[in-house]
Amino acid sequence: MEASSSATPVAIINSNEDIIDLLRLFFADEGIASISGHVADFKRGRQDFIAFLNTYQPQVIVYDIAPPYEENWQFFQLVRQATEARGCRLILTTTNKTILERLIGEVSAFEIIGKPFDLQEVVTAVKHLLEQENVGTES
Repeated sequence: MEASSSATPVAIINSNEDIIDLLRLFFADEGIASISGHVADFKRGRQDFIAFLNTYQPQVIVYDIAPPYEENWQFFQLVRQATEARGCRLILTTTNKTILERLIGEVSAFEIIGKPFDLQEVVTAVKHLLEQENVGTES
């Protein structure tokens, strides 16, 4: 888990190191600072999610819902509660949106299969949220 710079507007929380690395590269190419963490580390208590939020104060979190979908969706509900109170925005990713929706109902999530064009969609969504955040803070 390393930050791209002192300002960390985007956190990448995923269970796949390759996806984390690719997203970090895409964000860096766009000048977006990022920090990363692993879903399993938060779920199993090896890393404290609240401390992570307090330390890095991300504006946006790109959070992956991986198999087992139902279990990971339940954990995500706790993540959502913690981030809503801080005004942090969430972008969901998953490797199989159809199965995830079958288990939990329709959800706004990006399906990532590891192809760069899929990742660019996530970067575009992050940039959009960051622009909204900046518009709200300008005087």
